[in-house]
Amino acid sequence: MTRTRNTSLAPGISVAVSRYRTARRGQRFSLLAALSAAFPISIGPAIAFAQDASSIPASGNVEHDERSPAADWPMYHRDLAGTRFSPLTGITPANVDRLELTWTYMFNRPDRERISGPSSFELYQQITPIVVDGVMYMPSGDRVVALRPETGQELWVHELDEGLASFRGVSYWSGNGEHPPRIFFTSLRKLIALDAADGRRVEEFGGNGEIALEVPYAGAPTIVGDTIVIGANFFGPGERHIGPQLTEPRGQPGNSRAFDAVTGRKIWEFVTIPRPGEPGHETWGNESWRDRTGNNAWAFALTADADAGLVYMPLSSPGANYYGGDRPGNNEPSNSVVAVDIETGAVRWYFQNIRHGIWDYNLPPAPALFDVDIEGATIPALAQTGKSGWMFILNRLTGEPVFGVEDVPVPAGDVPGEWYAPTQPIPVRPPAVSRVDFDPDTDIVTAEHTSAAHAEACRALWNEVGYYTAGPYTPFNLRTDDTPPSLVFPSLTGGVNWGGVAVDPEINYIFVNSKDEASVGWTVPNPRYSEETAYSQVPYVRGNGPRFAVPLDDESEQAIPCHAPPWANLLAIDANTGEIVWSVPLGVNEAMPEGKQDVGSPGYGGPIVTAGGLVFIGATGDERFRAFDSRNGEEVWSYRFPHNVTAIPISYAGNDGRQYVAVTAARGGSGGPGREGLYVFSLADD
Repeated sequence: MTRTRNTSLAPGISVAVSRYRTARRGQRFSLLAALSAAFPISIGPAIAFAQDASSIPASGNVEHDERSPAADWPMYHRDLAGTRFSPLTGITPANVDRLELTWTYMFNRPDRERISGPSSFELYQQITPIVVDGVMYMPSGDRVVALRPETGQELWVHELDEGLASFRGVSYWSGNGEHPPRIFFTSLRKLIALDAADGRRVEEFGGNGEIALEVPYAGAPTIVGDTIVIGANFFGPGERHIGPQLTEPRGQPGNSRAFDAVTGRKIWEFVTIPRPGEPGHETWGNESWRDRTGNNAWAFALTADADAGLVYMPLSSPGANYYGGDRPGNNEPSNSVVAVDIETGAVRWYFQNIRHGIWDYNLPPAPALFDVDIEGATIPALAQTGKSGWMFILNRLTGEPVFGVEDVPVPAGDVPGEWYAPTQPIPVRPPAVSRVDFDPDTDIVTAEHTSAAHAEACRALWNEVGYYTAGPYTPFNLRTDDTPPSLVFPSLTGGVNWGGVAVDPEINYIFVNSKDEASVGWTVPNPRYSEETAYSQVPYVRGNGPRFAVPLDDESEQAIPCHAPPWANLLAIDANTGEIVWSVPLGVNEAMPEGKQDVGSPGYGGPIVTAGGLVFIGATGDERFRAFDSRNGEEVWSYRFPHNVTAIPISYAGNDGRQYVAVTAARGGSGGPGREGLYVFSLADD
């Protein structure tokens, strides 16, 4: 039976959350009436976003003290609910073809050395800026900047003496009357506070404007009222990307923490590996909870229901990620969404998406919060996605599944000493948002998909290798001379990765992009394991096998997947029914023959949605940034960059009344070094 922990949500818990509180349904029409037609916005139902809008003059020129919060993108997900929903309606499917590049801000400066770091793919490639009170703030590799959002002109620059600023984002604290607004960001193993007005360090925060983080965090802090909440990585911005929990069972804790936004004092620490007496402790056999690493919330930003006093932690897998014989049991609350009391850090409930993880199928994104209407009843809900390819829609106050969950038997492997969960929870609705199994009779490519030569080579590869696949949660078996490699869908990167979802609360659609890729391999002996290292190592790790992909023809070098396309998708799910409304390929593969290129291009990133009826997204490997009609999935606009987009875009209104769309394009691609930056679009004049 699927298990949901509810440790008695205390009635009446409520935490002030600066001015970005949840809007009441009753405010909707008064807010709309207050806003000028010269600055079109749309305001959705409760939880969608929080604002106390003020009027905007008909001229569209917004003075600083008259600016509506609806014009801003004030935090990583735009709101604490994580909807990534912009209420702006100026750009629509009917006019998006007039969208043009307005300004750019390059991360590398011609008069400075090129930005570098120990992990070349984590310098600035995932940056999502924020816009608050008509000012844009963002990290930029070796600095943090404040910009005019209409032009990109620098208002202030905070240079770092060491390390890098977060390659994901910064956070804004609105102050509390006695203390002016601040910008918070992470660097190395520190949390740093800047004065939002001039970029100077805030001396009273910690010491010299910073506090040390025993376990670093690379994302954007989540701020609820005067409380800063962060998850945990095992590296900080400017440090080498490491994942010791992949192969090591013990090490640093993956605990989440909360700090006072004024002083930097630690308020609480949520221990993600439960100790004796804590919920879930009994699911760790053989005292395996001791010194265990992993179970960290590494989401780029967390989400919260301020009125309920809850912040949500999407926890990952425990160490070691691919072998769990030394930790028998379900290992709760690993691979769970956990609701934590924002004031105390106490667990209120959790729901485990994956039992006893041995696939590195963690939950990279934070859940998005929204309301669903079922037979006239309104249910406060959330949607949690992850690498496994399933979306769990839960009551966000109790953790109970909204559309039901079934315990489904899954195959066991043959690795000596491993403990295999006999069943896994599978949601009744929605259906899987990515490929979770493979049938060679129906799912292998055909000549109509790719080419006759490619299809023939794929069938020959299948027959030669004899891949083992047994549906969702296929295990990686022990490698022997007679054991075929496992073919596992989704791959170990998803499915759905950190890009997460966006939610349009007006039509109640959830938008998610996914990848249909496979991982191939076995479980193999760990060469670092011995009697002397038995406490710090595990006896088995994962080993790679032959890819299920071959070149298109004899003249091609690029391997094309052997499972039928599409290989990346963008989907819309009706939150009120749990049904998929539409699904379209996301991206093109230009190595494919003409007429067959619309097969999806797997990448990293996620969507946003606007009240104007558009979903904006990069998240491909084809260098494009796209807009889709949110109601039917039609691609209505695209722009090609010199780099791939691996960041969440934003949409905001400038102080000139124009609606803008901004996104970072900075990873790989054909452009070469020097053109990595923030690209900002607006509608061309008629």
